[in-house]
Amino acid sequence: MTAIVPVSADWLALREPADGRARSLPLARRAAALAGSPAVVHDLGSGTGSMMRWLAPHLDPRQSWVLHDWNDMLLDRAVEQHPVPGAVRTHVVDIARLQAADLAGATLVTASALLDVLTADELAAIVEACVAVGAPVLFALSVVGRVQIDPPDGDDGSFEAAFNAHQRRVVGGRRLLGPDGVGRARVLFADAGWSVEETSTPWRLDATDGALVTDWLDGWLDAAVEQRPELASRAAASSERRASHRDAGMLRVTVHHRDLLAWPP
Repeated sequence: MTAIVPVSADWLALREPADGRARSLPLARRAAALAGSPAVVHDLGSGTGSMMRWLAPHLDPRQSWVLHDWNDMLLDRAVEQHPVPGAVRTHVVDIARLQAADLAGATLVTASALLDVLTADELAAIVEACVAVGAPVLFALSVVGRVQIDPPDGDDGSFEAAFNAHQRRVVGGRRLLGPDGVGRARVLFADAGWSVEETSTPWRLDATDGALVTDWLDGWLDAAVEQRPELASRAAASSERRASHRDAGMLRVTVHHRDLLAWPP
């Protein structure tokens, strides 16, 4: 079994506070009401359990979780270091091959920062599985391809376009959806006759998020250069300028996402 797109536990830990601030509380509360009691939540691409830790306090105390991920080491960390009230089970699975049987008994299906690393066919299969079990779905923090950096840089538009093209790249024969994922999910659920609600959930990062800003910016520029190598010298110069802005406490970054809640008729 291979990863859809590998991520490290360190990166997941670094981004967790920003993720928690950004996710939509109104949609979470609506999802909790739809999940009912007891809530049986199946979380897709769970990693170290960030979504579980964030959402659990908003659910009925009588809750259980099934964490699905390809990486058993990340799942072990989710259970051992961050348990929540009620049962927590893990399922080592290739999320790209998820089937309805994997979601048996779910009263809510969740995922966070997942849709961009799926293909159109993989997302369609996941939506089909969710529709088959009839459980409402909360997909959080899907990137939409827009960032704002202050102070701005004249090359930001080129870096953003290259980064978005990189997100839509072919990996192991798979064409990733990148920032098109959340829009595609909305269409698929609507075509199935489900109700869909969306809201903007941006990361808003400042000097207090220094380590995350640094790692995110490095990754953003590295992906842009991987996609368009001719941007290398401009990216290096931009990185130096942004480092000075960060050190002076001036750097602000907004990374736009959307949360989506879908539920059956």
